Amino acid sequence: MKSRNVVVLSALAALMVAGWACAQGTPGKKPKVVIVATGGTIAGAALSPTDPGYQSGAVGVDILINAVPQLKEIADVTGEQVSSIGSQDMNDEVWLKLAKKVNEILARPDVAGVAITHGTDTMEETSYFLNLVVKSDKPVVLTGSMRPSTAMSADGPLNIFNAVAIAADPTAKGRGVLVCQDDDIHSGHDIVKFHTTDVATMRSGEAGLVGASLFGKNTWYRTPTAVHTKASEFSVAGVDALPRVDIIYAHANMSPDIITSAVANGAKGLVIAGVGDGNMTSPAVEALKGAIAKGVIVVRSSRTNGGIIRRNIELNDDQLGTVASMELNPAKARVLLQLALLKTKDAKTIQGYYNRY
Repeated sequence: MKSRNVVVLSALAALMVAGWACAQGTPGKKPKVVIVATGGTIAGAALSPTDPGYQSGAVGVDILINAVPQLKEIADVTGEQVSSIGSQDMNDEVWLKLAKKVNEILARPDVAGVAITHGTDTMEETSYFLNLVVKSDKPVVLTGSMRPSTAMSADGPLNIFNAVAIAADPTAKGRGVLVCQDDDIHSGHDIVKFHTTDVATMRSGEAGLVGASLFGKNTWYRTPTAVHTKASEFSVAGVDALPRVDIIYAHANMSPDIITSAVANGAKGLVIAGVGDGNMTSPAVEALKGAIAKGVIVVRSSRTNGGIIRRNIELNDDQLGTVASMELNPAKARVLLQLALLKTKDAKTIQGYYNRY
């Protein structure tokens, strides 16, 4: 009886996998997904399963793939390594390399989608950057983990499985760059990291989740409305460097010299992580006037990480010549400004980008 039950269960499992494959595309042919690895905690290693300290990016993409043998049941998976860094060290050079690699992979007709392993610290910035410069409506899904690969109850393997399942899912097309973490599916436009160590560290604030993935089975709640990917006018083709944009954190008794110093050291744009509705001290406002007079683009955002920064509420943007970040927090506002400055230095035109993107 025991052997008969095993046979029945095996047959049921085979039928479930076959059904999943049919739902994703051609019956009997698994979709091709490329995992692009950048490092991060998901590829980290510690001295013991309970050690809170670890080395990010210590594990290569092939090891990550082999650690989740269930991937072969849902997709034809291969891997490429772009970098092996903790995402606190993410930089413009890696962003450009990653974006160009993703566009190159997605241009292949045999590829269904791309999953990207990435550290959580700057995932909100990388996902939004890719959301603006990827030139395909095929799924691009970032994932990471809060525990290294060697940890007790490591969260990386299931996150990778779900990310690949989304990248292989044709119903994920056209939703922009996504982030899958802890069974939740977020838009790269909205996601923020809000906790230092919690496994459920990612949130999408007022916008809400795009969907959910439960052991590779996806449910969709919405399609992001901000302009993204194929419809975006931004491109990194032929771009070798991005303009310097600094974020200035506003606070009580904020000194104006942190603004003048950033400009003196070469900042082409500034994002003010303002108090409340994008505000700052009166001396700081005066310093901004001087920066704008020198051609520096200034965007007002908020350190609160919630709400919308609209024009001309408590500060008169029309008189100052500043740009309102709308829904974007300071980190994301910086990303958009870097790309905007590749195209124009006109504040009114740049405000249009913030309204649409």
